[in-house]
Amino acid sequence: MFTPDNSENIVTETCVNSDLIEINIIADYCQKSTAGKLLPDAFYIHILALHILDPLLQKYERLARDVAPQGAKATLVKFSLSKARISYLFYPDFDIDPHPALHTSIQVDLNTLAVSYRDYRDSENPPILHRKETFVTPDYPLYEQFAALTQAQEALGLLDNTRGIGTRDGWLRRLETHGVEIHGHNLIQKKNHVASNLTPKIQRHKAAIVRHDLSRPVRLAWEAGLFTQETTFFDYGCGHGGDVRRIGEMEFTSAGWDPYYSPHIPCTSADIVNLGFVINVIEDQSERREALVKAWELTQRVLLVSAQVLIADSKKGVVAYGDGVITNRNTFQKYYEQEELKIYIDQVLNVDAIPVALGVYFVFRDEAQAQLFRASRFRSRATTPKVRTSVKRFAEYQQLLQPLMAFVTERGRLPGSGELEQEEPICAEFGSLRRAFNVILQATNPEEWEAIAQQRRQDLMVYLALCQFSRRPKFATLAPEVQEDILGLFGSYKQAWLQADEMLHSLGNTELIIEHCQNSKIGKVFSSSLWVHISALQSLDPILRLYEGCASRTIGRLEAANVIKFHTKKPKISYLFYPEFDTEAHPLLLKAMEVDLRDLHVTYREYDTADDPPILHCKDALVTPDYYQYEKLVRLTRQEEDWGLFDDWRNIGNLSGWQRCLREHCAEIKHHKLTWMKDADPYKVKLLKSAINNRRKNRHKVTED
Repeated sequence: MFTPDNSENIVTETCVNSDLIEINIIADYCQKSTAGKLLPDAFYIHILALHILDPLLQKYERLARDVAPQGAKATLVKFSLSKARISYLFYPDFDIDPHPALHTSIQVDLNTLAVSYRDYRDSENPPILHRKETFVTPDYPLYEQFAALTQAQEALGLLDNTRGIGTRDGWLRRLETHGVEIHGHNLIQKKNHVASNLTPKIQRHKAAIVRHDLSRPVRLAWEAGLFTQETTFFDYGCGHGGDVRRIGEMEFTSAGWDPYYSPHIPCTSADIVNLGFVINVIEDQSERREALVKAWELTQRVLLVSAQVLIADSKKGVVAYGDGVITNRNTFQKYYEQEELKIYIDQVLNVDAIPVALGVYFVFRDEAQAQLFRASRFRSRATTPKVRTSVKRFAEYQQLLQPLMAFVTERGRLPGSGELEQEEPICAEFGSLRRAFNVILQATNPEEWEAIAQQRRQDLMVYLALCQFSRRPKFATLAPEVQEDILGLFGSYKQAWLQADEMLHSLGNTELIIEHCQNSKIGKVFSSSLWVHISALQSLDPILRLYEGCASRTIGRLEAANVIKFHTKKPKISYLFYPEFDTEAHPLLLKAMEVDLRDLHVTYREYDTADDPPILHCKDALVTPDYYQYEKLVRLTRQEEDWGLFDDWRNIGNLSGWQRCLREHCAEIKHHKLTWMKDADPYKVKLLKSAINNRRKNRHKVTED
């Protein structure tokens, strides 16, 4: 077995193959092979069966082994069907262990001949193999033994659902559930095993988590400003009581009830009631419904409802029971689809729940407050225009006029009667708020104020257009400030709806969406997508804001997502999480969630264990110039362009390709700044510097022209 120096990914570099590998040819020959295990994205075969493959596949494998000679000692060879990549997998116990664990692996990029390694020996839950006979040829000495075991496992249904059995822990739980053990390559039925179709004893209290901070739904409510000075809080199903204690420490009236941990605490009404990850641990459907209804009855202002969703981690449960799964801790979990969860809440409570994050919904008791909250989520940032002209009357009363300027910046209109606390002293001095604002216009640029008003009109149009996906709110049910916004900016509710409808209908024009993406002045434009930082979302064209809203209004955004990807080839939105966006020059992608706007289907992926995770470039293009470190990001991108690091964009999208590119250019990045490698070849550096100077000259020439 090959043994790397350590368990971290190591990347080595060799010369680059001049002819790019045609991946479709590899896939075609793999699919035609008479031996080996074919999966949707890869083809696996035992090292001793390589000779039966098509000569072209053997040629590519030899190409890989030339740069990774340790592959000769591997157990299996994996041909990727989506990338020009061959992997060597080491299972030292392949012959003796019925389900051997993966020890180490080597990956070879056939286009660049870059080699990377990974060690699984210290993993507490390593990947394992099933159906070993599929990897070998019928003349393999143990073929019949392998095939007999697989046949026995199929007869018992052990392999019916492959989800969750690809790792050692999941497979052991599956065996335990069916009451069997494997001795050698033989199945043995356990004595006194209780059939799995008997009603299990669910221990709900074990699902409670000891938290060291506010739970996600309560934290989101806090960040949304739902807690005000006199707010009361009640946690229905509080578990260990962490939220109750922390909200109480903030000097709010706080209490909680739990059937196991706090059964004697009375259930009392409160402004904010939290039903946090409760309904997903109740196996009885009628009791689950009762819990939701009871929590709603206690709610005076807003109910926080959260539950596990399928994309969170559907591999934890392994035994189907009712409409959920039994975990290995004897707790029940009902994994909802995100849209399914909203439908359930809406139908049980006869409401229109508002998605705030994956698995988290807010339900407002007052419809006006619900609409005010919805509208606030689509209000973009605006900056108060600067004073540009010296006007004596403005200078004398600038401090008095500041609240009026702030209000118009926030709402895009003049205050209605009673909306501005300083209305009386301002009117006493100027006669009316309109006259006072005329003085402000004299000292500032009127066009900037009109731009703010137009920005607020667009905010309202996006909000109203998205209301069409549920039910159109009556004007009287809107919060007073929203009513004033509509009348002040559109003249009438009817006119506001006409413009919102027109915007919504435009989403049916695919070419229009593509055009807006490709012509966007905000974000990084690619041939098939537009990428923007979350902070720049509200600065986008309103059509694109509405397009994204179609996903986030029902599904919610991936929590902590900081980059949004607009797909142009298909109606999809992706939410990407780069945890080190602000600290690393080229952060690694950790999580991604893709929403298909045709059916709101959600796919989710984590990259924390990926061998070669995607990496982000040109961060400055994703943000707006008011981003707090914009200038630093611009300087780095300009420097990288001058050094030619982006010349081969196709090969720098992942960590290994980017590291190879830096080495080829003798470059290092420290504190968002490029520097020369200390041990770089002086002659090569000299050539690279010459190329850098030429690029800078050409850029200046283009700028001058």
